[in-house]
Amino acid sequence: MQQVGIYEQLITQLIESHLDRDRFYIGDRQLESADASIWLSRFLSNILEFAIKAIPKGDDQLQKQIEFSNELLMWLKGKFQDEDFFEENLLDTQGKILTAIYELENPVSSDLRKYVENIFPLTGLTQSELFCGSNAGLSLESELKREILSADKIYWLVSFIKWAGIRIFCKELEAFTNSGRELKIITTYMNASQ
Repeated sequence: MQQVGIYEQLITQLIESHLDRDRFYIGDRQLESADASIWLSRFLSNILEFAIKAIPKGDDQLQKQIEFSNELLMWLKGKFQDEDFFEENLLDTQGKILTAIYELENPVSSDLRKYVENIFPLTGLTQSELFCGSNAGLSLESELKREILSADKIYWLVSFIKWAGIRIFCKELEAFTNSGRELKIITTYMNASQ
């Protein structure tokens, strides 16, 4: 590990063994107990992702991945007092991801499946995505439209608002506000908005 620059990562035994403290200044700081759960869970997330991906491919790969995950939860259950937490969080063997809950008696659409497909952000709700303005990949415009339609509330902090920029998703903003949901906008430049 000789790449010069700044870092912010946990020092593993492997990294420590590659740090040449005779030739380089090695900056580090103590992991505080208040931050440990965040740092360690992020670190373990990467390790667990590697382990789950390493389960051999085959017709039963998903089933084995779920079984492995549940085995880890049961192991954790044996280490802590709160048994209910781990029992309640065992994964269902079907391996499904919840994507929506809507009332059937007073539906927001006659075709709820299509409605959810049209408003659900393509990037998902749990992962962040960098939009760089290129033509490759996902469109910032289409994702903003989906985010607006799927939001419960919108809090916008922008430097200013121009009609040319807002007209692209004006229809979605109107549908959002007409449904009674809350839109709050703060602009930071005085007299720059249209």
